[in-house]
Amino acid sequence: MSDDGEAKGGSGQPHPSPRSLAGLDWFTFFVADVQTGFGPFISVYLTAHKWTQLDIGLVLSVGSFANLLGQVPGGAIVDAARSERFAAACAVAGIGASALAFAFWPVFPLVLGASVLHSAASCVLGPAIVAISVGLVGHSEIGLRLGRNARFASLGNGLAAAAMGGCAYLFSTRAVFLVTAVLVMPTLMALARIRSAEIDSDRAHGGVQQQAESVGRSNWRVTLRNPSLRIFALCAALFNFANAAMLPLVGSTLTMRSASLAPVLIAACIVVPQAVVAALSPWVGRRAEQWGRRPLLLIGFAALPLRGLLFAGAPAPYLLVAVQLLDGISAAVLGVLIPLVIVDVTRNTGRLNLAQGIVGAAIGVGATLSTVFAGYLADHNGTSLAFLGLAAIASLGFLCVAALMPETRPRPLI
Repeated sequence: MSDDGEAKGGSGQPHPSPRSLAGLDWFTFFVADVQTGFGPFISVYLTAHKWTQLDIGLVLSVGSFANLLGQVPGGAIVDAARSERFAAACAVAGIGASALAFAFWPVFPLVLGASVLHSAASCVLGPAIVAISVGLVGHSEIGLRLGRNARFASLGNGLAAAAMGGCAYLFSTRAVFLVTAVLVMPTLMALARIRSAEIDSDRAHGGVQQQAESVGRSNWRVTLRNPSLRIFALCAALFNFANAAMLPLVGSTLTMRSASLAPVLIAACIVVPQAVVAALSPWVGRRAEQWGRRPLLLIGFAALPLRGLLFAGAPAPYLLVAVQLLDGISAAVLGVLIPLVIVDVTRNTGRLNLAQGIVGAAIGVGATLSTVFAGYLADHNGTSLAFLGLAAIASLGFLCVAALMPETRPRPLI
């Protein structure tokens, strides 16, 4: 039992083994692979099975709504779990079951249930990965670790999108979900390589878990009243309000200008930012520890209004792809800084994962408003004005970070 001392006691410096660190690398990689199957492929697959656009839209909307409602409970479940690895494994198994339901029983009730199951599992899986990361490497190395997580997730997304697109082209759209289900096995194998004894349960829950349990419900209220967390949730919501609709608008613009080239250019608009994220994320993690969080947040938030303004200028189709480099910068910064800031502001509260759920819900609200707002502006005033409106929201998010968001990097011990 002596090898569990650090994991259970919450004292001393973490010393994760190379096996556990490599397991976390590949776990984030394969999780991204598994999640890729539930992206745009759903619409293509259901359309191929003669579903109406109304039914497809209903399934997607219910799934999005379930994802929004499940963010806070998902984080709370991870906080309450005795084992973060077990919570993550259950979530991965749930996603695999959803993929099999899509592949073999594409009938409305089962697909609707599978969509809700996938959303619920995703709400647990995201916080669980961050919890495992903090518990494994500790607060002093979490910036570097999150940068590495983001790199492996980006590589997983890019490779899985290419592989699943190839499978859909060569075989059928059902193959996408079969591949997703098969990928559950290497995902769980990678998770099994992370040694549970090396995951400090106190750190994984945001610090002093024993105190958090003794405080009980009042600790939930303290978490919700945390001013830094509230400000950051607002900033994240504004960012996604401005960001979520930009790529769909770009897709519409490309289709109207060059229908034959649109699929290739849209694919490039997805791949280019992923490449930037893979290249920059470790650098962001290192600089977050050296510079602090605010300078990098300002960079990430500043890239978004600039991107909106450039899109509004209606450049040539190939230049639209080049502008997507800015999306990669924002994605690299926010992919690392969102969980990192949450880790900072919830340290010693025991509610790290509840806070992740709160910010996740704010992000979901922003993304939902984005598509409605941009769609209305585009229909009534054209896509250029829609891009300008999104750029204005993005500028407001940047100003909120600049004026309200404090530096959250812990002060080094003297």
